Amino acid sequence: MADKRDYYEVLGISKNADEAAIKKAYRTLAKKYHPDMNPGNKEAEAKFKEVNEAYDVLSDPQKRAKYDQYGHAAFDPSSAGFGGGGSGFEGFDVDLGDIFGSFFGGGFGGSSRQRRNVPQKGDDIEVSITISFEEAVFGCKKDISFTKLCKCKSCSGTGSASGRTETCPVCNGTGQRRVTQSLGGMQFQSTTTCDRCHGTGKYIKDPCTKCRGTGLERVTKNLTVNVPAGIDNGKGLIVRGEGNEGKNGGPSGDVIVMVNVRGSSTFRRDGYNLYCEVPITFCEAALGADINVPTLEGTVKHTIPEGTQTGTTFTLRQKGVPIINSNRRGDIIFRVNITVPKGLSERQKEILREFAEESGETSVGKKSKLFKKNQDKK
Repeated sequence: MADKRDYYEVLGISKNADEAAIKKAYRTLAKKYHPDMNPGNKEAEAKFKEVNEAYDVLSDPQKRAKYDQYGHAAFDPSSAGFGGGGSGFEGFDVDLGDIFGSFFGGGFGGSSRQRRNVPQKGDDIEVSITISFEEAVFGCKKDISFTKLCKCKSCSGTGSASGRTETCPVCNGTGQRRVTQSLGGMQFQSTTTCDRCHGTGKYIKDPCTKCRGTGLERVTKNLTVNVPAGIDNGKGLIVRGEGNEGKNGGPSGDVIVMVNVRGSSTFRRDGYNLYCEVPITFCEAALGADINVPTLEGTVKHTIPEGTQTGTTFTLRQKGVPIINSNRRGDIIFRVNITVPKGLSERQKEILREFAEESGETSVGKKSKLFKKNQDKK
């Protein structure tokens, strides 16, 4: 067993990885090294088997516990101290599952075939789409295309070219085989998954050439998804039952559509509220005015009071992004910025100089005619 790599290393995960992390790592590597993705590549085929072997152990809480304690020796009948060899109570027929069950809360054997033959939900499929800011706000329909695993039409999902499966000749249909292992100087009989049928109890003598005996084939699926009004960037939509085919009569997985939303040149979104900048003139700020404010439905008039300072914010209620599954909407919060005019005429400059002098700002620009007139009177 010295040539076997550590199972955690095989999956590229830490020893305290949770179930979700184990599954994610397995799915990534299984897809990378799958024979369908690497036809004729022996190295990829070997890695695919290694990844599956690691996942088979680490995804099972009882197997993982034994592996953490004994390493590969936990599953090697010939390993000294745990498997083959030994002396003393040779031939003592006790199911090792009873012993390990008391420690790990479950049987060492007997459950593998049950787990493999019960209905299992198919894997989910993730698809990404990119939509515009307006499409996210108002909702839209988008066509998606993806590849999924479906029941093979050639063999009707049996994996057999003839459509028939036979009882596994190694385990006689039990899905398990008995091995002798030693523990603490005693030998025990334990059950383990049959490596010929992988615990199914069935054997395919004539594998289907199209699906290679898996019972599943890859097909391209096209769907139209409804994107709800108000969806935000990075959110996901779930299309139930359109993922990969389940096993042993289990339901199909789901399609998870990840939504990427392009930005807006006018608004910045935060939740269901929108933020924007609105320029105003000095006169509008000083005297008050009805100004044009952009909204999702076009511009609207909004009255700002006289003496408005630059940076002041105002709120348009219920003008923001629609709240999903609701009749309500967020708000638009806009901030006004006073713009300084350029290219003033001489008359406009004269008026501003007079305004400055009336305000006591005598150092602004050239002296106005009003200033000179007042000087002449003196």
